Amino acid sequence: MCNMLVWLADYLSQYYHGFQVFQYLTLRAILSTLTALCLALLIGPAMIRRLTFYKVGQMIRLNGPQTHLSKAGTPTMGGALILVAIAASVLLWGNLNNRYLWLVLIVTSGFGLIGWVDDYRKLVLKNSRGLPARWKYFWQTIIGSSAAWFLFISAQTPVETQLVIPFFKNIVIELGVWYVLLAYLVIVGSSNAVNLTDGLDGLAIMPTVMIAAALGIFAYSCGNISFANYLWIPYVKGAGEIIIFCGAIVGAGLGFLWFNTYPAQVFMGDVGSLALGAALGTVAIIVRQELVFMIMGGIFVIETLSVILQVASFKLTGKRIFRMAPLHHHFELKGWPEPKIIVRFWIITVILVLIGLATLKLR
Repeated sequence: MCNMLVWLADYLSQYYHGFQVFQYLTLRAILSTLTALCLALLIGPAMIRRLTFYKVGQMIRLNGPQTHLSKAGTPTMGGALILVAIAASVLLWGNLNNRYLWLVLIVTSGFGLIGWVDDYRKLVLKNSRGLPARWKYFWQTIIGSSAAWFLFISAQTPVETQLVIPFFKNIVIELGVWYVLLAYLVIVGSSNAVNLTDGLDGLAIMPTVMIAAALGIFAYSCGNISFANYLWIPYVKGAGEIIIFCGAIVGAGLGFLWFNTYPAQVFMGDVGSLALGAALGTVAIIVRQELVFMIMGGIFVIETLSVILQVASFKLTGKRIFRMAPLHHHFELKGWPEPKIIVRFWIITVILVLIGLATLKLR
């Protein structure tokens, strides 16, 4: 296994057998979570001070909810903290010979770079447009489609490119080359959906943490041939290692939430939301649970649909369906306090994640 810490533990195990415990995937997943959490908590204060010093603060739209005006100047681009904690934790505890682990790291970093450029142009260069939409989608398409093609051409078994229907044991759809389109849409769509949801303190990060934890369970199960056969889910060789990455998201996300909880000391910005959305989408594709991912990420789906419906309705009829989109702003303008919206969206995500996990057995 290509991993310095695990290699060291393996070497020391010849002197003390207790070190063999570090070979277990479950333990490394826990350690990945704790490492990312500790890194985020340790790095967070220094990063917030640095962002404040350079005045990398949030710009507030004047036509938005008036309660947001007090957030002007809050340090942004804190998503970089999450990405650093994730990368360091995965490199410490993951099997670096695993192609899936490198893929999710590259996709996450690539989308994070797109978000960083967008944030930098908006917050540092004071360009209100940020990265123009056409260029943002261009680079998202390059990275998303490249990841999709890599998974397609490197697939070792037919099940790795089939669409699995939840709640049914033997119903799968042969996608063939259409798999590439599906994978691309899931990665790019998930990235932008999380980005749209990231509008209130802690609103996006906690659902991300919960979904990542659930996808980690799917990864561990589908990467173990005994569990996969027992649960009637696809066996994907090597996918179990993705639980290390999912654990890192959970730890880094909780560490970031320490500073992002209401009232937020820092916002993640596009550098965090675009990257985390793409990360979740990529993991869902690898573990062959795209449809279950859509269930568990129902909040992200609803937020995105609210924007699509709002724009379509206004262009076609001149009228708006919601007071403001995405949906969380609609409830703000109805007078709901921000913490109430956040916690209720979290509760909905808990329910949806449990429904998603139930598909492991209800087949």
